[in-house]
Amino acid sequence: MDELPLPPFYEAANAERSGYSPDQSALFAAAADWRKLHSIAPAGKDPLNTHLLLIDAQRDFCFPEGSLYVGGRGGKGALDDNRRTAEFILRNLARITNITVTLDTHHAFQIFFASFWVDEAGQPLQAHREVTAADLEAGRARPNPDIASWLCGGDLEWLTRQALHYCRELETAGRYKLYLWPPHCIAGSVGSALAGVVHEARMFHSFVRSAQSWTEAKGDNPLTENYSVLRPEVLTQFDGHKPLAARNDALLGRLLAADMLLVAGQASSHCVKSTVDDLLEAIEAKDPALAKKVYLLTDCMSAVAVPDGKGGFVADFTAQADAALARYSAAGMHLVRSADPMSGWPAPR
Repeated sequence: MDELPLPPFYEAANAERSGYSPDQSALFAAAADWRKLHSIAPAGKDPLNTHLLLIDAQRDFCFPEGSLYVGGRGGKGALDDNRRTAEFILRNLARITNITVTLDTHHAFQIFFASFWVDEAGQPLQAHREVTAADLEAGRARPNPDIASWLCGGDLEWLTRQALHYCRELETAGRYKLYLWPPHCIAGSVGSALAGVVHEARMFHSFVRSAQSWTEAKGDNPLTENYSVLRPEVLTQFDGHKPLAARNDALLGRLLAADMLLVAGQASSHCVKSTVDDLLEAIEAKDPALAKKVYLLTDCMSAVAVPDGKGGFVADFTAQADAALARYSAAGMHLVRSADPMSGWPAPR
């Protein structure tokens, strides 16, 4: 099956416009003509179930105006990813059966925000720093006592013990230490919305293919991070009375049911990495050969690299992203590029 041309409404320049929003009614009208012009069948008739998992392609990550722009080392990372992702979807409408977008969804006070923490003098901590178990044990960091009233019934001792347990669990797991981010993807904010050109492409896909526009929210539990859409970073409370959070086994099942699973989004060093880590763990537990049906669109994702304004970086996670991609490839997953026709990709298992 050949790639489709880009539809007349598409403008590549919109990939760099943070305020761009498509006319969804116009997309619905255009979809009927496009479907007829190119004889595109409904997604339900696809011989192969090809599922695109698009991770956190949201405005706060995708534009320099966002509070946590993923520019990569070159500075234009997510901007270029927006364009390539949209064009990949539009050119491959007839091949992609389903698209699921994940949405990082946060509130004002979360354990990975500086607002959650104060120092030994009661002053707020700053973003872009780690908080370790040793920091809590030494009193250099502690939960903001003012939030205990609504978070845990005013039991500050419980909250402090839970925060220490959380940091210890993270450090034992070895994937991440607790890193404090600036507020981003706050529920209801402009920054939580999908990049307009990406939303345009996925809605046009839905209308042309008669396929639902699936979404998966993640990250609204104030006591745990949720880099991965498949599971929170920590699942337990320190006292063992009840789980802190649960895995998303329903989504995992839908993804593993696909014949081809495509993955793109932000950021390759964090939410993409954690999601694929969990996916690979499930695959290796079930059947390692299933890794061969996973395709990572490496030119539609970028790593977090935070400039310091002096030619360097406050934080740069590019090396971690590159190492993860190498590990996925070694496990049997395919590293592909969106500009390469899908017909030339390695065949799925």
